Amino acid sequence: MQPLKVFSVVPKLPEGLEGLWELAYNLWFSWNEEIAALFSQIDQQLWIESYRNPVWFLNHVPQRALETLAQDALYKSRLREAVARQRQYLSRPAYTLKGDEGGEGIRVVYFSLEYGISLCLPIYSGGLGILAGDHLKSASDLNVPLAAIGIAYQQGYFRQYMTPDGWQQERYPNYDFEQMPMRPALTPDGQPAVVHLDIGDRPLKARIWRVDVGRVPLYLLDTNIAENPPDFRQITERLYGGNNEMRLWQEMLIGIGGIKALQVLGISPKVIHMNEGHSAFAGLERVRLFMKEHGLSFEAAVEVAAAGSIFTTHTPVPAGNDRFAPDLMARYFEPYASDMGLAFKVFMALGREVPHDDSEPFCMPVLALRLSRFNNGVSKLHGRVSRNMWKRVWNQFPVEDVPIGALTNGVHAPTWVAPDIGLLYDRYLGSNWREDPDSSRAWSLVDTISDAELWRTHERLRARLVDFARMRLHRQLAAQGARRQDIQMAEEVLNPEALTIGFARRFATYKRANLLLQERDRLIRLVTSTDRPVQFIFAGKAHPQDQEGKQLMKELIALCRSRECRMSMVFLEDYDMEVASHLVSGCDIWLNNPRRPLEACGTSGMKAMLNGVMQFSTLDGWWDEAYRPDNSLGWAIGKGEEYEDPDYQDFVEVQTLYNILENDIIPDFYDRGHGGIPRTWVRRMKAALRELAPAFNSHRMVMDYAGTAYAPALHNFNELTQRDFAPARELSEWRMDIMTKWSMLQIRNVRAQQADTLHVGDALTVEAEILLNGIDPGHIRAEIYAGHLNQDNSFAHRELSPMQHVGQTDDGWQVFRGTTAPAEAGRYGFTVRVCPTHPRLADPHSLGLIRWAGV
Repeated sequence: MQPLKVFSVVPKLPEGLEGLWELAYNLWFSWNEEIAALFSQIDQQLWIESYRNPVWFLNHVPQRALETLAQDALYKSRLREAVARQRQYLSRPAYTLKGDEGGEGIRVVYFSLEYGISLCLPIYSGGLGILAGDHLKSASDLNVPLAAIGIAYQQGYFRQYMTPDGWQQERYPNYDFEQMPMRPALTPDGQPAVVHLDIGDRPLKARIWRVDVGRVPLYLLDTNIAENPPDFRQITERLYGGNNEMRLWQEMLIGIGGIKALQVLGISPKVIHMNEGHSAFAGLERVRLFMKEHGLSFEAAVEVAAAGSIFTTHTPVPAGNDRFAPDLMARYFEPYASDMGLAFKVFMALGREVPHDDSEPFCMPVLALRLSRFNNGVSKLHGRVSRNMWKRVWNQFPVEDVPIGALTNGVHAPTWVAPDIGLLYDRYLGSNWREDPDSSRAWSLVDTISDAELWRTHERLRARLVDFARMRLHRQLAAQGARRQDIQMAEEVLNPEALTIGFARRFATYKRANLLLQERDRLIRLVTSTDRPVQFIFAGKAHPQDQEGKQLMKELIALCRSRECRMSMVFLEDYDMEVASHLVSGCDIWLNNPRRPLEACGTSGMKAMLNGVMQFSTLDGWWDEAYRPDNSLGWAIGKGEEYEDPDYQDFVEVQTLYNILENDIIPDFYDRGHGGIPRTWVRRMKAALRELAPAFNSHRMVMDYAGTAYAPALHNFNELTQRDFAPARELSEWRMDIMTKWSMLQIRNVRAQQADTLHVGDALTVEAEILLNGIDPGHIRAEIYAGHLNQDNSFAHRELSPMQHVGQTDDGWQVFRGTTAPAEAGRYGFTVRVCPTHPRLADPHSLGLIRWAGV
C-alpha cells in the first residue's frame, strides 16, 4: 500500500526559538563554538547522535523539550544575540579584488569533487576535501566574492569498520538531504534550479542544492532523481565509487554540468579555480560557451577561458591522476568536439602530454594545465615535483621554467583549534588570532602565555583524547562481538600522562604506516616502559580497492592487539573530522613519515601545530619549508634525502626515527622542572606557534590566491573581453602567426667579451643575432640564460637577464645585447634563448615555444 501524498512534518518551534532554523541552515556554526553550543545544550546526547547536524537534530528534539526551552529567558537572549551576530557577519561588505573596484557579484567559482566542511556534510574523503572546506571557510571570513561547485553524494565516502581479524570493511549509509543543512537552489526567478547536459548521446538531469558556508554559497549537483535512468542516478551515489567510466561521468557532471549550473543560477564568474584535475572539463565548457555565445574562434576562446582559470594540482605521482582511454573518450566526446568544430584528434591533443601520440590516454591534469594560465602545487617542494612530473607538456623548457608555481596550503584556525586552547588564546592573544590568523603580531603574543597554563591546558586535551579513544575502542570491540574482558579492558587502555604520539592519515603505501613496525623490538621496549611510557594512537582509511593498504592496516592492528602493546597502542576506526579534531589537539607528537617527495603538503600536521602539538616528520610537503635545523620547532626524520631504493630508504629512516625518539624526544618530554612542567618542550610549543601559525593557515593561503591568482586572472579576463572580445581575437591571431613563423627563427653569432676568467660581480656583455622570419622584434623576449655549472656542464641553477634590440645586420638579422654577472665564484656558463611575448599574454611559457642558441 502506497500513500497518495507525502508530507514533510517539521517541528513547530515555539515563539522566541525560530532563530534556531536560521542558524541551522548556515554552516557557520561548524567553526563557531558558541552557536554549536546553543544546539548541544538542548540535548547533548542527541547532538552527538546527529553527527552535529542541527537540521536533523531539530527534527528529532521532542516537542515537549522545545516547549520547556521556550520558557528559558536566558537561552532565548543568547539565541537572539547569536542570530544578530550571524546576520552582522553575513552583511559585511565584500572584499574587493585588486583592479576590480566597482565590481559586484560572484567573481570566482571554486570547483572540487569533495568538500570537508562539517561532520554533518559527509562529502569528503581526506586531505583534498578538508583543504577545500577550509578554503571556503577562509573565503567566507575574508568575504572574498567566491562561490563553489561540488556534488551531493547520496552515500558520501565509505564509513569504515574492521573485522575481528583487522581487515577493513566498508559500509555506505544513505543520507537524507532534507535532513541536512542544505536547501534546493533556486533560479533568479525563484524556480527550483535544475541543470541539463548530455552524457554521450543520452540526456542527464541534475537538481542543484545550496549549502551556505558562512558567506560562501556551495552548490551541489544531484542526479539521484526519478527522471534519470538507474545508471545515471548512481553518478552522485558515492565519492570515488564505480569504475573508470563512472569517474568520467562524475567529472563531466562537475565540470560541464557545473558551468551549466552557474548559468541556470544566474552566476557569471570571470574566474574559475579548479581544485585538482577532476573538474578540468569546466575549462573546456567555458571555451565552448565563448565560441557559441560570442562567435569566437576556438583559439580566441581558449585565450579567454585560460586567462580566467586557476588550476591547483595535489597529486605528486602520475598514477594518481585521472586518465581515460581514447576509445572511452571517443564514446562521449566525439559529438562534443564536433560541436566545437574540432577534429577529434585535435580535441584529444588537449589532454595529452605528447599531443601527437594517438595511443596516449586523455589526462585531466594535462587538460587543466593547458586551459589555465595560473597553475600551482600546494607546497614549495610539491611545486618542484609537479614541474618535473609535467615537464613533457612543455618539453622544450628546462624543468625550472615549466609554468607551475607553488602556493603552500593552510588550515582554518577557528575550525581546528580546540575550544580549550582557543579560550587560552582569546585571553592572551585577543580575538585577532581568530579574525586575522595570518597576523604575526597576534601570534607573537603567545610568549605572554604562562608556561604552566599552556601545559595544563594541553594536558587536559590529552586526557580528553584518551577518554575519547577508550570510548571509541569500547564501541569498536562491542560491535565486533569481542569477549567481555576485552571490552572492559578498553576502558583502561592508554595513560593520560604518557607521551602520546598520533599517526592518522590515508593508508596509502607511500605514507608508510608500517615504518614503525620494522623495528618491532625497539617499539615494544618503548610502549612497555614504566618509567618513561610512550603510547601511539593510529587512525586512517585505505581506499576500498587498495588491498596493499588494507594489509598494512591489518598488520598494524594485529600489533595493537598483541599482549605487549594492547594497553599502549590503539587503532581508532572510521577516521573522520571528529576523530581528527581529538587527535590533532590531544597528541604530544604528530608523526608523519611519508616517502619523500610523495607528500604534496600534509595539512594534518598544520592542524596539530595550531594546538601546540610538536611535529616529527620526514622533510616532505609543508614540513620541508617549516622545519628549522636547530629542532626549535620540531624534529625531522632525515635531511631531505631522496633514495632510488625504497627498501634502503626505509631501513635508514626507521633507524633515524627511533634514534631521535629515544635520544631527543622522550628525554625532552620527561625532563620536568619545578611544578612538573617540561620547560624546553613548552618553549618549542610556543616557538612553533609564533613562527608557523601565521604562515600555515588558510587565511594566508586564500589571500595569496587572491593576490597572485584571482586578481591577475580577473584583470587578464577583463582585458581580453573588452570591445566585444577584440583583444582576445587579436591575441589568438598573433598566436597563430607566431606558431606558423616560429620554426624558422634562428640564433647565430652569440658572443661575449673574450676572457677566460671573470671576477665575482664583473659584468659580462653578451650579443646575439636573431633571424626573426617576419616576427616583430617587440614580440620576442631574448634572454641570457646564465649560472653556475655542475661537473657535467649542466646548470646547477640559473639567472635570466633580458637582452635589448640594438640594431640589424646587413643581411637582415636582428642584433640583441644584454649583460649578466656571476654573483659567486665557481664554474660559470651562459647561453641565449628566445621566447615569444605579447602585452596580453599572461605567461609567455604557455605557448610552449622557445629557441635555444646552438640547437
